[in-house]
Amino acid sequence: MNLEIELDQETDGRWIAEMSELPGVLAYGSTRDDAISKTKVLALRVIADRIEHGESTLDTIAFVASP
Repeated sequence: MNLEIELDQETDGRWIAEMSELPGVLAYGSTRDDAISKTKVLALRVIADRIEHGESTLDTIAFVASP
């Protein structure tokens, strides 16, 4: 499963990162890398919850950040 991280910088300087493939996976960070890291953590928690409840099975996960 390839998960694309979409990034945007807010006018106040914060970065926002989200994954359209996983609704609700969105995080702010003070830097681009911080936002990416927080989004990956949240995505893994969502995926783990889905696996735990039998909603998904995965063999591999790859994260790709947009430029």
